[in-house]
Amino acid sequence: MLTPRRRIVFALVWLAVLAGAAWWLGATLQVSGDLRKFMPQARTPAQRLLMDELGEGPGSRLLLMSIAGSDPATLARQSRQLQQALAANPAFQFVANGGEASLDAMPRELLPYRYLLTERYDQQPLGVEALRAALDERLQDLGSPAAAMVEPMIPSDPTLETLAVAEQLQPAGGPQQRQGVWFDKAGTSALLVAQTRAAGFDPTGQELAVGAIHAAFAAIAKGSGSQLVLTGPGAFSVEIGGRTQAEAQWIGTLDTVGLVLLLLIAYRSWKIPVLGVLPLASAGLAGLAAVALLFEGVHGITVAFGFTLIGVVQDYPIHLFSHQRPGLSPRLNARLLWPTLATGVVATCIAYVTFLFSGVDGLRQLAVFTIAGLATAALTTRLLLPALIDPAQRDFADSPRLAWLWRAIARLPRPRWTLALLALAAVAVIALRPGAFWENDLSKLTPVPPEALARDAHLRGELGAPDVRYLLAVQAGDEQAALQASEALRGRLDTLVREGALAGYDMSARYLPSEERQRMRQARLPDPLYAGAMLARATEGSPFRPEAFAPFLADLETARTAHPLRPSDLVGTPLASSVQGLLLDQGQHVTALVSLVGLSRPETLRQALQGTDAQLMDLKEASESLVTAYRGRVLGALGVAALLLALTVAIALREPRRIARVLLPMALTTLLIVAVLRLFGVELNLFHLIALILAAGLGLDYALFFDHAGDDRHDQLRTLHALIVCSLMTVLVFALLGMSSIPVLRAIGVTVTLGVVFNFVLALLVSREHVEEDAHAGP
Repeated sequence: MLTPRRRIVFALVWLAVLAGAAWWLGATLQVSGDLRKFMPQARTPAQRLLMDELGEGPGSRLLLMSIAGSDPATLARQSRQLQQALAANPAFQFVANGGEASLDAMPRELLPYRYLLTERYDQQPLGVEALRAALDERLQDLGSPAAAMVEPMIPSDPTLETLAVAEQLQPAGGPQQRQGVWFDKAGTSALLVAQTRAAGFDPTGQELAVGAIHAAFAAIAKGSGSQLVLTGPGAFSVEIGGRTQAEAQWIGTLDTVGLVLLLLIAYRSWKIPVLGVLPLASAGLAGLAAVALLFEGVHGITVAFGFTLIGVVQDYPIHLFSHQRPGLSPRLNARLLWPTLATGVVATCIAYVTFLFSGVDGLRQLAVFTIAGLATAALTTRLLLPALIDPAQRDFADSPRLAWLWRAIARLPRPRWTLALLALAAVAVIALRPGAFWENDLSKLTPVPPEALARDAHLRGELGAPDVRYLLAVQAGDEQAALQASEALRGRLDTLVREGALAGYDMSARYLPSEERQRMRQARLPDPLYAGAMLARATEGSPFRPEAFAPFLADLETARTAHPLRPSDLVGTPLASSVQGLLLDQGQHVTALVSLVGLSRPETLRQALQGTDAQLMDLKEASESLVTAYRGRVLGALGVAALLLALTVAIALREPRRIARVLLPMALTTLLIVAVLRLFGVELNLFHLIALILAAGLGLDYALFFDHAGDDRHDQLRTLHALIVCSLMTVLVFALLGMSSIPVLRAIGVTVTLGVVFNFVLALLVSREHVEEDAHAGP
């Protein structure tokens, strides 16, 4: 046994190692928020499209804004100022408000290509009459308030084709314009939309973008009373992150205070809370280190759920503390407890090993974290912690209160048929309770408040944003074939718009026609000789002089002879994001997407698409099928885990009666948890299933230690003391999680809290040895 001085040195060395590990992890660990890591491999085209859209698609990068609270003129001015401020920020690919800034969609070097992008001359070529009518309109413009904007454009663009193309490039079904910017239908809110460079599930990038918006608006709206509403996936992720951090702080504070008080009351020593933290901290850091070494980054859910392992690993040092007694060295105490402790650890780890073969990266991370954490906590409790424990001055088996409680428990009848009836009742509730059993809707796992979702839906409707459920997809061998295939759909889609089955649509070919379409337009442009004659005739009798339009003639000739635009020519321009978001190069093939607005009759659209290569993708259906596939894998893993766990216990205990007494409380608890959740109308999701494994691990520990106590009354009392402390600490941790507003944490918290209560009671009733001669004995 170490001297007090050496124990202090040993503890400081342990703490130094932990501090060094924490520093290394802080410098190297990358935390990811990409939910795709917790999704199974996509198998159908719709599922693959859904996964792409979730993480990298333009929809996940959109931030929607509205400014209200001032008069329309002020709102329009603030909209323009905010657009200009954000457009200069490198965090954004584009920022649009429907105003003059939309001209930026056509960079100066691409201006001659306006005659290849415009649709105005597809039916009637540019000729003398069309040009003369345009010049007459320019005369009127020069006498209007728009003269300052129009006059510089006339020499190179007398038809204002730049404005026509800019208007054409606005999102389909966009909002109304007032005072040169977008407004909602009521005319009380100015609207903007921004697309971030950071992916939707890049929390750092989204936080920077959202912070930039709020900072710019605060400077612009200072003293005006205007208010900003900001929605979109990025805004939601930032809000969720802030709320999660706030909840983690108050839950962590209450947990820490509660656990310290509980340990002080239970053991009446300030050293116990300090020593008990060492195996827990070692477990958490070991789990993170294992994930950091085996994976490129750790998912935030892995970290959040992994640290709930405190519900299991905290039990290990507590059993050591509660079984300590005078005359028994801490090392011998740990050696006596080790077979039981090791059985529980191995069985629980085996349950998580099955996740390594789930095919889901997030579950593999969770398995590695858990196995490393549990093993480290158990080994440090067995090998290191005893060296720091002072020799015991008291035996918890001598407690009069504990003895009274044990006598009361001993009077309880041993349940037999009542357990069967309880199981039958639970099965009846599970089978007969109306309502859906499984939660397949991913959106219900979001902690975004309903009012925030309602604001987002309202803004999307006002901005004419595309439906988030339905999407058309056309696959082709290359980009040009995909553009041509999507162009071929326009006639059918336009018919549906006229019939009211569809409010609008958007496709990459709106922004960048196929090379075939561009060449067709080139062939209809006048050659230099004809263009000069056309211009001379159009200016006859007008104040305009033909020689003033030399830039116009130069642009016409450039458009007529230039190589058609390709997607690669748009890199670095605002058009690039619009085209890339709807034209996906997936290596062996290219998919052209058509986003839909206001689709009211999907079946009518499916019928209209017959005979084409286009497919109507139902992303809601794809997400549900993905969740179903995921759940199937998890349930399969759970089934294998249950068999391996039972086999581990059977090998360790060998006696059928002992095996049944250990496994029965855990199995019945799992059944009761599901029944209670069903009784209260809770639809089960993935996180309920994972929490069931954690609850099963707790129940296994409780039953194993009651079995370990055997018929020794004093050992039974020490076990009772340890399990009371363990269960109270676990209930404290997970009950607070169950109060969280984050659905994932709430699901885990409620499930494990129910598991602790049921496991403790059933382990007391089923797993403990009943000693008749001690039932009425004194302390």
